[in-house]
Amino acid sequence: MSFFPAYFSLKNRKILLVGGGYIALEKLEKLVDFTKEITVISKEVSVAFRDFTTIHKIPIEERAYETGDILGYDIVIVATDTVFLHKLIYNESRSTRVLVNSVDDTAYCDFIFPSYIKKGDLTISVSTGGSSPAMAKRLRVYLEKLIPSAIEPFLKEMRGLRKTMPKGKERMNFLEKKSDAFMKKYFE
Repeated sequence: MSFFPAYFSLKNRKILLVGGGYIALEKLEKLVDFTKEITVISKEVSVAFRDFTTIHKIPIEERAYETGDILGYDIVIVATDTVFLHKLIYNESRSTRVLVNSVDDTAYCDFIFPSYIKKGDLTISVSTGGSSPAMAKRLRVYLEKLIPSAIEPFLKEMRGLRKTMPKGKERMNFLEKKSDAFMKKYFE
């Protein structure tokens, strides 16, 4: 079954990351683009992981995961080499409303991390549904090269216009024409 593509706000959402190695660091680097409401539980923590959490003020509980640790969190990312732990946490979450991502194990995932591009308000994601994260990454790199550097100020201007103009067909037509002009300038 495919994963439904959706963007949702992480504002006021508490996230638990289980793991402190290379893969956990990759996930953490993505998460901090969108929130700092993250807690880490990991028995072992790499130097690079610790350095990153120190810079971003992400708390670490240096200990093994214990049943019940997911309670009070909205989202749990399990980024360890222990398949048993991925399964345990996923099964524990089934009686809660906690969403779980088990890195590299879609059988124990409610959602997956796409490869993404973030430039200000623009976020573009690419996913292969877990079949080839390497291909998703390569497509992301290709698409990223196509995006003009002027996209961030343009989107900032568009946000301002949307806030100041009354809703309706006139605003919609005006903003569509501005978008068309931008596209023509950079893509034709």
